Amino acid sequence: MAQPKTISPSCQLLTLQCHYVTLKEVAPLPDKYPDVISLVRKCLLDGRFLDTRHAKERQTERSITRYEIVHVLESGFHEKRKDQFKKEFGTWNYAIRGKTLERKDLRIVVSFDQETSLLIITAIEILKGEK
Repeated sequence: MAQPKTISPSCQLLTLQCHYVTLKEVAPLPDKYPDVISLVRKCLLDGRFLDTRHAKERQTERSITRYEIVHVLESGFHEKRKDQFKKEFGTWNYAIRGKTLERKDLRIVVSFDQETSLLIITAIEILKGEK
């Protein structure tokens, strides 16, 4: 804060410093793939998919098998409201939800490596009452 300057015994002058803040332009988010389900299934069909280290850890921790994940990706639906843009990677993560043959409700989060490979990010079992 600025210190007042005494001009005369009965009057003080206050000098203020102004700082201008410039707003950075925020780049728009990249477009999402319009038909994620088709792209997921094409990658599966072509064998172009892999688990991230995080996905492998969560599969083990949550007792979710690769077979269950593939089944959900082949038969599930795109849960659009759960998609998230990951700024640190500059890409969208997409949520695919479905049931296994044993009726477990799973959400599989996937991303794409420049539209050439499907990356399985994580797998989550949705318990009754959760969304």
